[in-house]
Order: sequence, then C-alpha cells, then structure tokens
Amino acid sequence: MWRQNWQYSSLMSGFLPILSTLLPQSPTPTLGLKGLAGTLGRTVRMAPSLLAPKERFPMSIRRVALLTAGGFAPCLSAAVGDLIERYTQVAPEVEIIAYQYGYHGLLTGNYIVIDDEGRKNAGILRDFGGSPIGNSRVKLTNAKNLVERGLVEEGVNPLEFAAEQLRKDGVDVLHTIGGDDTNTTAADLAAYLHENDYELTVVGLPKTIDNDVVPIRQSLGAWTAADEGAGFAFNVIGEHRSNPRMLIVHECMGRNCGYLTAETARRYHDLLQTKQWAPSLGLTKERWDVHAVFVPEMKLDIAAEAERLKAIMDEQGNVNIFLSEGAGVPEIIAEMEAAGQEVQRDPFGHVKLDTINPGQWFAKQFAELIGAEKVMVQKSGYYSRAAHANAEDLALIKKMCDLAVDCALRGESGVIGQDEENNDELTAIAFPRIAGAKPFDITQQWFTDLMADLGQKVEPAEVAPEH
Repeated sequence: MWRQNWQYSSLMSGFLPILSTLLPQSPTPTLGLKGLAGTLGRTVRMAPSLLAPKERFPMSIRRVALLTAGGFAPCLSAAVGDLIERYTQVAPEVEIIAYQYGYHGLLTGNYIVIDDEGRKNAGILRDFGGSPIGNSRVKLTNAKNLVERGLVEEGVNPLEFAAEQLRKDGVDVLHTIGGDDTNTTAADLAAYLHENDYELTVVGLPKTIDNDVVPIRQSLGAWTAADEGAGFAFNVIGEHRSNPRMLIVHECMGRNCGYLTAETARRYHDLLQTKQWAPSLGLTKERWDVHAVFVPEMKLDIAAEAERLKAIMDEQGNVNIFLSEGAGVPEIIAEMEAAGQEVQRDPFGHVKLDTINPGQWFAKQFAELIGAEKVMVQKSGYYSRAAHANAEDLALIKKMCDLAVDCALRGESGVIGQDEENNDELTAIAFPRIAGAKPFDITQQWFTDLMADLGQKVEPAEVAPEH
C-alpha cells in the first residue's frame, strides 16, 4: 500500500549507510526491499540507544487527529493536553488536529489545528474538567438516528462516510478518548480504510467513570469521580439533621456497573475516619456514615433491607443510602411495562435512566417502610464527571498517553490499558478484545470489608443488569 511503500523507501534512504557496514558483504546481493527493512528492524532492536527519538519511531506520520466522545469523565482535558505534549516532545513535526464534538465533528468535517500556542499551553488543560474539544453521543452504526439529526443523508452508510472523511482530512493516526463504543467504532473505521488501501492507526484511551471496559483494570477518570462524589456526599449528608427521621438517597452514575457507587461509598466512609467527633454535642459518626449501598450486581431484598434500615432510623434519626443509578432497573422496567408505559432508550439502545429515575423509585420504596418524614434524593453524577483529574488519575493518564503516542508512532493500534487478562500489564490491547458492560466484582475484599462494616448482607443479583 502507498503508506507502506513510502515507509520502506524512507527507511532505506535514511539508514542505507548504516546497513552497508552491518550487512554481510556479498558479490551478488539478493536482499529485496522487505528483506532490507526486516534487517533494519533487527538492527534497531539491537542498538536502540544509538538512535534519536524520531528514528526510533520509523512510522511516517504527517497528521494526527484527536477525538473525545461519549459522556464526560475527569480525564478528557488532561488526556488531550498530555497527548499534545508527548507529540511535541518526540515528534514535533507531526501536525495535530482535533475533531470538535467527537464523531459529530468527524461527520461534519469540523476540526481545529493545534497551533504553536496550543502546544505551548497544553499543560494548562490538566487544571480543567470537561473536554476542550467537545463530546457527543453519536453511534455511527445507527443510520436512522444520524439521518434524523441531519448528520448524514438518507441511504448513506455513516461508517463509510466517516472513514472517507478521515481519508479526505489526511489523517494517519486517530486517537479516540472514550468508552468501548467510541474505541471499537474507531477500529471499524480503520478496518474499512484498510480494505480500501488506506492505512489508519487507531490508538484509544479508556475513558469512563463507570470503569466497565473489558479487560481493562482501571479506566481513566473513575478514581476522580469517586473522590468528587464522596465530597459531594459529605455536604449532602450534612442535611441529615434538617428534619426528624430524614432519608437521604445519594444517586451515583455508573449505569449498570456498580463500581463508581461502591468506590464513592468507600472513599466517603474512609473520609469519616479522618474526622473528629463530639457525641455529647450531637455530632456522631454513626449519623454521618453510609447506611446502605445498592449496586446492580447485588440481590435487591427490599423487605430485609427495610427492616435493617428502620432500626437505624429509629436509633439515629436518619438513614443515608448510596445508590447506583443501575440498581433496581430490572424491577423498575418490569413495573413500567406492566403498566403499559414505554421505556425510553438512547441511540446506543441503553435505557434512559433519567426517565425512569431510580433514585426516586428507591426513595418511594423505602420511605414508608422505614417511617421517613422527609426524603431527599441528590445526584452527584454531573458534579463528579466534569471535575478535573486528581493526582491518582493524572499519573495514570500520563503513563497511558505516553504509551499511546509511542504505539501510534510505531503503527500499533489498540486501546491502552492495564490488561486484567495479562497480569495487569499496561499495553495496547487489541480491539477485538475490547467490550463494555464489565460488571463490578462484589467479591473484592475491600468491598466485602466495607459492607461488613455497614452491616449489610452481600449476595449476587438474581437478574442480570440490563446494559
């Protein structure tokens, strides 16, 4: 293919003098182009320290594109900044563009060029949440939805249209920062272009506060979201003495993976250990603590939990629940369908959780059973997911972005992550192995310890969560 041929010719012209001294002398040289390149590869591996950074990455790259997609997570701005800084460091000649609003910008050809000023100020992005280049929820395989939104015309294959736009824009490397849908869609684009004699390297970064990407140990932004959710809860639960017999429901994002809720509850519980208490003044850890955690992966026994929580309400005067937005969804859907109500779904086929409102449903279920006089439901999702990355996430973002650029420069596609199926090695994981809907493991020691502290029974769910 044209890019491969260019690559080989470039390698030959740059390293032929070196090869002439290393290769065996023969009166009748028989090495072809590919053989020469293979020998060069062996030479590079033998003596990498002899080569400058640019020479260690033989891939010819003229233009790199960045794209963020899906819901926000506290890693997007930092990841964009770190990618720009890494390219500026090791391959400053490579042009960087950024599609605006994810795949929406790709379909519309809407991008910006990262100029010298942008490269110089890229580090500033670590201080901000959100995404400086914008996100959207665009599913390239949902043609009907894209036609309705005016992004493609009737009869047009959106995947092919997007691929051709990448070709038109001269993109050699596409960095996608998103969840499983974002990254696997990018892989589909690359596959289409490969079949049509255009090589595109795609290197993704796992972005989701849900932490539910298979087989990646830790997705970017989830730690920060849990930290922010714990801080949010501290202020919300401060309301527990605003009324006798107060029920507070703190609803966390995460869809049908309970990780974020569990991690948020753990960090909030640990936060309380750092505080001083004055029971004689009415200030007690027991009133401020987590009293229940509900995640989709656990069995929901409302009657048993109501009995336990009523005893807490009678003794403490309040109950604090940490609720995953995906908990109880099968039960809620069953109720709605039995009543003849429509269950709304997004372009990806996911249930629109804001339309079924799990927090209010749980509040309704428990309020009467535990004798609550006042009920408050608060959601930390948007507060948490648009925060800037904390120190934990910044360190992981840096490692992943450095590796992402290194992989791109050597033409290695995949999603960067700690491979749970390979001793948590940080590597480029092949796209066919990437999937969503990884459940939270409720058997983990830290979670079972937390639940034991709370006095709550842990059993696996009887009905698989709907993703």
